[in-house]
Amino acid sequence: MAKSKAALLIIDVQNDFLPGGALAVADGDQVIPVINRVLQVFDNVVLTQDWHPTDHVSFADQHDGKAAFETVTLAYGEQTLWPRHCVQASVGAALADDLQTSQAQVTIRKGYNQRVDSYSAFLEADKKLSTGLTGYLKDRAINHVYLCGLATDFCVAWSALDGIRLGFDVTVIEDATRAIDLDGSLAQAWLMMAQAGVHRTQSSDILGQAI
Repeated sequence: MAKSKAALLIIDVQNDFLPGGALAVADGDQVIPVINRVLQVFDNVVLTQDWHPTDHVSFADQHDGKAAFETVTLAYGEQTLWPRHCVQASVGAALADDLQTSQAQVTIRKGYNQRVDSYSAFLEADKKLSTGLTGYLKDRAINHVYLCGLATDFCVAWSALDGIRLGFDVTVIEDATRAIDLDGSLAQAWLMMAQAGVHRTQSSDILGQAI
């Protein structure tokens, strides 16, 4: 595939998702050197950031009697409650210092709507509000997106599934992701992605072939 027709989406490699962060993903920092190698292959690179207001609906402390990782039902469906994380303009919301970002053309911020969560790089959790990424990619005639980052079973998987629904070819670079794996969520995410037609590859395969 021509490099001009593919884009690398780097999902939420932010301090709060790294070891020591408010919502740390185990070994999350290990994706950074892998992503830094892989992104050199791509002409088109997009970054995403969780970017929550302080009173975001996904924060457990906004729901009386609820704890992190419990669920509630909101207008758009079931919502996992999280520790407070990636608050707008905080250190935790910043992209990891070691992540190479100079090649990225655009940063998509998501989850800034107080009433709706947004795992996906394409659509908020209500499946109605767009982040603008779809139009950005289609205006550039990009038809294949490669996903990496955090976390495999939430923001990466939701982005992959929405990408398929929106007509893109989608590949997840497995060793450039890490998972939260909440009650079997990783296995479930891979199953759903496989059933939807999402491809699964390794960084060595990307580096060993022309994109």
